[in-house]
Amino acid sequence: MQQFPIAEYFISINGEGQHAGKLAMFLRMRGCNLRCSYCDTMWANEDNCNVEWLTVQEICSLVKAEGVQYVTVTGGEPLLQENIHVLLSALSEEVGVIVEVETNGSVPIAPFQALCPQVQFTTDYKLPSSGMEIAMHVENLCAVRQTDTLKFVCGSVQDLMRVKELMRGDVVSKDVPVYLSPVFGEIEPATIVDFVKEHLRTYPQVRVQLQLHKMIWPTIDKGV
Repeated sequence: MQQFPIAEYFISINGEGQHAGKLAMFLRMRGCNLRCSYCDTMWANEDNCNVEWLTVQEICSLVKAEGVQYVTVTGGEPLLQENIHVLLSALSEEVGVIVEVETNGSVPIAPFQALCPQVQFTTDYKLPSSGMEIAMHVENLCAVRQTDTLKFVCGSVQDLMRVKELMRGDVVSKDVPVYLSPVFGEIEPATIVDFVKEHLRTYPQVRVQLQLHKMIWPTIDKGV
């Protein structure tokens, strides 16, 4: 019976995206194929990270026991887990919760959208300051749906210019929510707002967001 490597699970508020501020159960998977310069969960990416190996049934039972309506599956990179769609479908269809997957943008999301149509995908596009843009699956930009989220984590003006370039191609549907978020401590949020006012005002789906969990728990990187 297949098991998944859960680095941690906890109840907290969603810190960003369409469900910001809502209570959710977080399931953090071990392992990631990227090494972003600003990663705040690097501990969960290492092979020697302690995990609890849980089956689909065990995970579903945990979620049911907590009574939450939202589940956020994160990492690491959860879409690298073999047969992760089985877990996502079980949570969505059998437990009946709203499932959001946080994915780093290097894995094609279209196959998972087809297998788990009710699951929502918050998809990153890594910008130059991350050092990982070369790993991006660019086709994800046109795969995100209205129920999904496209997220750009911005650490510099160069990053913002790259967002402008990507948005200008009209590859991203105007129905897709697009969030610009600052790298904590690297760029002032006001700089992003000013950039949106000057360069992205014709894209009504663009939103500037601050990570609530970073504001509430700035020195904690687990369980929040």
